[in-house]
Amino acid sequence: MNLLGVLLGTLMASIGLMFIFLYTNLLTIGYSFFDFVQFISKRVECLLFLFGILLIILSFERSIKNVLLLRRSSKFHI
Repeated sequence: MNLLGVLLGTLMASIGLMFIFLYTNLLTIGYSFFDFVQFISKRVECLLFLFGILLIILSFERSIKNVLLLRRSSKFHI
């Protein structure tokens, strides 16, 4: 699940980031930065970036907890 979570999270984050970069063209046609942030916060494809980053963090967090548990319960401390 860890590898699948990282791959899926990376895919979602890269798609979301691509759309955020594409929507930066709105700044050149007169949108203020506040209007731009409001616009991308309502778009589902831009929210994929946040969901992807969250999925990557959660995937790594589970593996870190498992490694720490294994080190603690091991007979041989390094």
